[in-house]
Amino acid sequence: MAPILISIALFAALMAAITYFGYRRYARPARVYEQLGGLPTFEMPALDRMNSEDPGLIVHIFEQIGEKVPVNPDDASLIRGDLMAAGYRTDQALPIYLGTRVVACVALVTLALLFRSLITSNPVLSIVIPVAAGFLGYFGPSFFLDHLIGARQERIRFGLPDALDLMVVSVEAGLALDQAIQYVGKEIALTHPDLAEELQLVNLEMRAGKRRVDALRHLADRTGEPELRKLVAILIQTDRFGTSIAESLRTHSDFMRVRRRQEAEERAGKVGVKLVFPIFFLILPSMMVVAAGPGLLQVFKYLFPMMRSAYM
Repeated sequence: MAPILISIALFAALMAAITYFGYRRYARPARVYEQLGGLPTFEMPALDRMNSEDPGLIVHIFEQIGEKVPVNPDDASLIRGDLMAAGYRTDQALPIYLGTRVVACVALVTLALLFRSLITSNPVLSIVIPVAAGFLGYFGPSFFLDHLIGARQERIRFGLPDALDLMVVSVEAGLALDQAIQYVGKEIALTHPDLAEELQLVNLEMRAGKRRVDALRHLADRTGEPELRKLVAILIQTDRFGTSIAESLRTHSDFMRVRRRQEAEERAGKVGVKLVFPIFFLILPSMMVVAAGPGLLQVFKYLFPMMRSAYM
């Protein structure tokens, strides 16, 4: 009995020591930071998905190859703008993208040349397939980048109504527009990291000395999202004419929510039409096999022998 009591006492003492240490080391400072309004740092969540300490050997190889690729400055500016719209802002993003295009083109052309004898024996197709593989390898990363841009713009569009509601509350509570943008960018960092990133970049530009109008215009140009362009236009006009920012933001937030509901209803209305082809080509054959299969088996088993015997 004594060893059990000693074990329980030691376990209780150990748990008390761990609890006391955890409270003094983690819980109490966290409460103090929370009362003070958070840590005195300005975090940038998901500022750059490609910015890591060691991106890997393959990425370094792509970067080295991309730096050797000649590119027109105008085309480089357009590609860099697309990369920024997709969320890639480092200086290495452009050479990595160019290197990816070159490597993908060379790899697909090599595979097509190696396996064209197994794919086809037609001499015309043996020439067309490597050429098509080269085009696919060269333009494939562009299509994938367009997909990333569209997905990010959609995430930003879905996060705008929540950000606008929080911005309305912040402005009505007495914050200026600059402080409201900073507060909203900090609060929605977990739920809408892409939009939070863009708002925090706007705040950094204004803190660096740019005018608010220029920073907002850069926000619209970086993302390319039409709804965000409308919001920027509203903020610029409100700032220029001195109207109520909270009322303008609330009206625009209501409009965006109505628009989102209408888009959802439109998608729901298209479901019936989109289901025609899967039902006709996938579900209907299975139903026909299940429903008519036993009857056809009986026909093959009894009717055909009877017809054969009748003709004989």
